[in-house]
Parts: sequence; structure tokens; C-alpha cells
Amino acid sequence: MFPLRDTVPSRTFPVVTWALIVLNTAVFFFEASLPPQAQQALIERYGFVPARLFGGEAPLWGVITLFTSMFLHGGWFHLFSNMWALYIFGDNVEDRMGPGRYFVFYILSGLSAALLQGVLMPTSHVPMVGASGAISGVLGAYFLFFPTSRVITWVPIFLFFGTYIDVPAVFYLAMWFFTQLYSGLFSLSLPQGMQGGGVAWWAHVGGFVFGLLFARAFVPPYQRQRKWYPDEYWPW
Repeated sequence: MFPLRDTVPSRTFPVVTWALIVLNTAVFFFEASLPPQAQQALIERYGFVPARLFGGEAPLWGVITLFTSMFLHGGWFHLFSNMWALYIFGDNVEDRMGPGRYFVFYILSGLSAALLQGVLMPTSHVPMVGASGAISGVLGAYFLFFPTSRVITWVPIFLFFGTYIDVPAVFYLAMWFFTQLYSGLFSLSLPQGMQGGGVAWWAHVGGFVFGLLFARAFVPPYQRQRKWYPDEYWPW
């Protein structure tokens, strides 16, 4: 299933969501403009390497890369899939929290995601990059805030032919989360050096759980008292 959009329109223009999309895309275009060796050096330098922080190799730089790694991506598909998810789900979460609180929430989600991955694989020297952890926090918040929303998806049937179906957001996101959790548990059983197959599964899990646990704390008081319609999108 490929998500196309959700059924909850924004009440306000998602300034921070679009700014994050533009920033991540601009950084990736800069990456892509570099020769392959320079690209690899950039990722190794500014990606989050757990051994730097938890192995004591370069703890201060390890802390810095917790932030820088969120704005780097490993390829076009990595960038597109992250930005598309942010585009679909981020506007509504920003709507509920407000721009400033949403930005802080996004960053803290990314930090929590990277830290969980690092704690579980503290000796790893593989650089972790991408906005996936932060966006996972946004997905967790969406799951909490918009349980009656639906996600319009495209389901391929044969080659480029398919059909459109709308899936309850709670089902779609729960299925995504348990896929990440299962993959993360499986990765722990692999030999050192093979864990995760290049995907930071536990970062996805950590970001999502952070969103579930703490998203409500980022909703301003006036929004908590506001009347929200059961289906979240009528009569807008």
C-alpha cells in the first residue's frame, strides 16, 4: 500500500512542516552535488555513530551528530519516502500543536529515536542518517490525535495497475509500527555488523513511542479545551 493523502485537512498553513521538507531536500541536493567519496565522508562525519557517544570515542561530537544526522539522507528513495510521510501526516500534528511546539517536538522525537538505536547497539560504527526517527514521532502523535482519520492508499494489482482504498489511520500506522518492531527484534538476533541491514529499526520504534507518550504535552492549553468533531474533518 502506498499512502496518497489523509482525510484531515489543515486548519492553518503548516509552515514548519514545509520548512523541514525544504531544508531536508536542500541538504540532500547539496549531498548529491558532491563526488561519491565526498558524500561518504560527509555521512561518516555528520551521521550519528553510536560508538562515538556510547563507546566514548568522541562523545561531544556524538551529541552534535544527534542533530546533524536528522537532516542527511542516504539516497533519493530515502529522502522521498521520509518527506512524503511528513507531508501527509505532519500538517495535522503541527495544526494541533502550533508551529513552535511542533518544531521542538519534532527535534526531540529525532533525538529520542537516535538514542534508543544507540543504546541498543552502542558499539556500532555504522552512521545513522535520516529524518525517519523524527517523522516516526510525528506518526505516533498522529495516531494519538486523529484515531478516526483515514489514509487514502494505492494498492498495486498488476504492474502499474491498481486500485484506491481508504484505510483507517490507526490500522495503517499500527501495522507500520509493528513491522518496525518486528524488524528491530529480528535485527538484535543477527551477528554484530549485520544488525539492521542498514535500517535503524529501533530509531523508528523509539520515535513512534516518544510521540505516543509525549505528544499531548506539546498541545497548548487552548487546543486541549477546543471541541474536536468525532471524525476530525467535518464540517471543514
